Amino acid sequence: MKGIMDKSRQAPLIALALGFTVVISGCASVVPTPLPTATPAAPVHTPTSTEPATPAGPAIVEGGTAKENQPYFDKVNLDFFAANGTGTSLGIVESLAAAGFRKQDMQVTADHTSIDLVADSIIVSVRLKGQCLIGDFQASGYKSIVAPILGTGGCLIGTTVPIQ
Repeated sequence: MKGIMDKSRQAPLIALALGFTVVISGCASVVPTPLPTATPAAPVHTPTSTEPATPAGPAIVEGGTAKENQPYFDKVNLDFFAANGTGTSLGIVESLAAAGFRKQDMQVTADHTSIDLVADSIIVSVRLKGQCLIGDFQASGYKSIVAPILGTGGCLIGTTVPIQ
């Protein structure tokens, strides 16, 4: 009996081993992996000479109003402020002149007080078509406005720095 029981126990074990072998061999079968196919790149657009160039930012509007030129005035002054902080009065004037604003249309306040302390702010102005662009440089930042010309013909009240 012992021999018969052993064979009866062996049959399920053999069947299990055969089934396991079939399952494992099925996992080991080699299925070729498809190679990725190249997708065509989007065509590169090269602008032709008839297409207008995209401006890099605000630009001076020759003969334009103060309001039309305020974005450019601000860009020039913000670039100056980023590089120099409040800088100096004449440094601000030179920066604006290099950017295309006329010195004869400018006024600027002093960068030092009468007792030679650094001024809290420097104000610069440019007259354009009956209006004034006014920029205010302070340690905390830069701001600007467009304002009417004063009865004196200038934009700033009080003593200003002579501009050569």
